[in-house]
Amino acid sequence: MATSACAETIVSADYAAPTDRYAHGILGDAIEWGTLEITTDDSGRGGINQSLLLRKNVYEFSLPLDRVFEDVAPRLADVDNDGAPEVIVVETHFPQGAQLAIYDETGKIAATPHIGRTNRWLAPIGVADLDGDGLVEVAYIDRPHLAKTLRVWRFVDGALEPVADLPGLTNHRIGERDIGGGIRDCGQGPEMITANADWSQIMATTLTDGKLQTRAIGAHVDRRSFATALACRVLR
Repeated sequence: MATSACAETIVSADYAAPTDRYAHGILGDAIEWGTLEITTDDSGRGGINQSLLLRKNVYEFSLPLDRVFEDVAPRLADVDNDGAPEVIVVETHFPQGAQLAIYDETGKIAATPHIGRTNRWLAPIGVADLDGDGLVEVAYIDRPHLAKTLRVWRFVDGALEPVADLPGLTNHRIGERDIGGGIRDCGQGPEMITANADWSQIMATTLTDGKLQTRAIGAHVDRRSFATALACRVLR
């Protein structure tokens, strides 16, 4: 008797519909994005030979005219521990500023609050189970040019819940077209890699028992400093 099953898995995500309708330009130019495109593989197994059939589906999510994706690129990560990735983006509302949002093929499923005013942005660090409790956290720098505050949120029951904040850290300077740092694991658990507030040091920050602890691991010179730290090599 033939059986069949199908599952849809996100395999890529891209921004589309470039727009200059939001005059912030924090990433070095006046162009942001109006649409998120999510591509999935729809896989089905069935028939006598159990042959594999693959069909790609593309879902487009276009924002209202008072919003943009103010970001470098969408990020894929499994935030709900179901074995398949979701998409993490920076979504900006003109009067209220940026928020970190999570999408899947059905649309936006969770988000942090907007910062609260126009021309206020956040720069993602990464996604991981930062404290080993089995739940996934997302981390970003809130206003990397002003507040310079690390914020960690946890994905629980379909929503993002605040976990911990730590001021004095940053990962972006006005006009840079990329975001520095990220998350590494050098054998002792995940660490968030950023710079300190004055860009003199590379910092490694951990989450333990709901608290953030940070330490300097070497001098910041340029983007190579971040790359060295993320590769678990010693900074000179």
